[in-house]
Amino acid sequence: MKRTIIAAALGSIFWMSCDMGGTYEKEEKAAQVVLADTSHYTTMEWKDTVVNFKPIQMGEKATVVFKFKNTGKYPLFLTNVKAGCGCTVPGYTKGAIPPGGEGEVTGEFDSNKSHPGEVRKNIYVTTNTLGKSSHTLIFAGYVGNGK
Repeated sequence: MKRTIIAAALGSIFWMSCDMGGTYEKEEKAAQVVLADTSHYTTMEWKDTVVNFKPIQMGEKATVVFKFKNTGKYPLFLTNVKAGCGCTVPGYTKGAIPPGGEGEVTGEFDSNKSHPGEVRKNIYVTTNTLGKSSHTLIFAGYVGNGK
């Protein structure tokens, strides 16, 4: 099993060193290498995993921010960050977050792609963390009908 992981990691590094794919493919391969090396998983602490935004009107946008800290002894990587729907565009701290370092995940919610009333949305984050590598961030708020 260990040889398989090492072979996969080396194969991914070789693939990344060639300019055969676009940026997305290189990032995806780098994420696979990080996730395969469980001996260097770390720990993290979220300041908040649920955030409420102030009421907005239809047509407006709201930005939410989720802050975290690397509480472990190895670099922390966010290897995949995806919104639960098309009304949210996620952003995040890229690259290695050193031990003790901090970062954030952001979400820009576009009410034009949603509905009036109470909304509750998710952002899904994959990390190289011990015990739990998948994290769900939730944000909620109220969208007025604009009248």
